[in-house]
Amino acid sequence: MASRALAVWQNRKVVSLLVRRDLKVKYQKSILGYAWSMLEPLAMAGVYFFVFGLVFNTNRGVPGGDDAPGGYMLFLISGLLPWLWFSVALNEAPKALISHAKLITTMKVPREIFPVAVVSSKFVDYLFTWPVLLMFVFALGGRTSAMGLLVWLPLALLVQFAFSLGITLLLASVNVLVRDVERIVRILNRVLFYASAIIIPSSLVLDSETFPDWFKTVFQLNPLLGIFKMHHAVWYPADAPNGFTLVASIGGAVLTLIIGYATFRRLETSVLKEL
Repeated sequence: MASRALAVWQNRKVVSLLVRRDLKVKYQKSILGYAWSMLEPLAMAGVYFFVFGLVFNTNRGVPGGDDAPGGYMLFLISGLLPWLWFSVALNEAPKALISHAKLITTMKVPREIFPVAVVSSKFVDYLFTWPVLLMFVFALGGRTSAMGLLVWLPLALLVQFAFSLGITLLLASVNVLVRDVERIVRILNRVLFYASAIIIPSSLVLDSETFPDWFKTVFQLNPLLGIFKMHHAVWYPADAPNGFTLVASIGGAVLTLIIGYATFRRLETSVLKEL
């Protein structure tokens, strides 16, 4: 595993070229180009704010209370932006190898670089949306802290990257042999969106008497819950994950990466024959 990781690092220029190519293709022949990276999350935020912020009054559960700097709108946008990174990467994960079939069969490079390139490309897309986040921070009076910027933000990015890469390695290899994976992913994407406390504060579930204890435990075992609580904790310290959620998030990401890589290596020969 160490030798393959070293090989990927030695071929980092190939990863960089794949990332730049994906970004160029994404904005090719587009009038607005990079602006779409900001317009899409803005449109989504507007829709969800109307439905959950105004119609369902989700603002009542914002960490830190109703007077928390930034209110529900900043809570919403700070969760939606990293979710778009994960969601798009998840959607493209099954095609990470299939879409590069010719390169894989002709180039002598570690096949891992193609899943790595998918996750990296979407991460760069996420970085492009930070002007939108900062605009909301300044407009809504959001605040952060040294703990938020130096601990929660780097940790959230690292754990999310590891989790996304593990899933991409797993789905990319399995989908070459079983094409039902793409359909399953579309369903999984929607389920995870509502199960990860992105647009609703987790307290609405964890502090509610409606849900039994076993359900709350399962809810906290979702690695994405801890990841997005860390993203939120950058601006809302009261939403920082507790010990159980944090361990579940980090442990789940590491376990997913190990399983994803082990599956990728185990199926590599069969995948090459199929491609």
